[in-house]
Amino acid sequence: MGVFSNKIDREQLKPGDHIYSWRQAYIYAHHGIYVGDAMVTHFTRGAGQEIGTGTVLDRLLVSSSPARDLDNPCPKCGDLSKNEGVISSCLDCFLYGGELYLFEYGVSAAFFLAKPRGGTCTLAASDPPEDVLRRASFLLEKGFGGYNIFKNNCEDFAIYCKTGLLVFTNLSVGRSGQAASYLAAASAVVSTPLRFMTTSMSGLAAVGYGMYCVSRLVSDIGVRRDVSKVPVETLVASHSLSEPEMTGNINEPEKTAEMPKDTAKND
Repeated sequence: MGVFSNKIDREQLKPGDHIYSWRQAYIYAHHGIYVGDAMVTHFTRGAGQEIGTGTVLDRLLVSSSPARDLDNPCPKCGDLSKNEGVISSCLDCFLYGGELYLFEYGVSAAFFLAKPRGGTCTLAASDPPEDVLRRASFLLEKGFGGYNIFKNNCEDFAIYCKTGLLVFTNLSVGRSGQAASYLAAASAVVSTPLRFMTTSMSGLAAVGYGMYCVSRLVSDIGVRRDVSKVPVETLVASHSLSEPEMTGNINEPEKTAEMPKDTAKND
């Protein structure tokens, strides 16, 4: 894998890999977990999600793989046009003509900062493939809460499957490096007082890029402290998943997620 591209061939895929494909002229990427036999488990808002939920961007950027022509449905997946939440589809439907990329885990801070885009790698270590596949299978059945482009999106789903880590704060974005990079770019432009310390264009660019890099790094799930390891069997998927009511950090023992009584589901 290189600094400028995480592109891989299909023959290199292994069950439990976190993969992604860019959408809409590289504006954002759709993420999922490759489970083997040319199938992918991924989390999508879907075209059918109730209007008014999530953010304005949620309604503009539908993160699912676009459905095929209804007159020519995929022989494996059928009609995916109304599917939402955690779904299973073939690799071709997941990619929808896009290139295949592999999300990297356990990278160094220097490598992370050298990446020009967020949402391609993390400092956090991946769990063994069998744990990744078990989480993906469980969430395919139980769900992963409501889709939110900043707090609970397809990248968040894939990262949770790979690491078992959840963020427990309402003050920042979820686990998604892609969402964090967008917010970091915005904060670099409008929020840093250092921009008043230089009037040259090169100086402004250097300050802005420095703030962008620092913001991306401190938002990475492998660095931040507001996360806990949550066993998937005790994770009750509901709308409150995007606004957890627990605190903790990755140095604490793995713990059980307890959802509020008025939102928990009884299985």
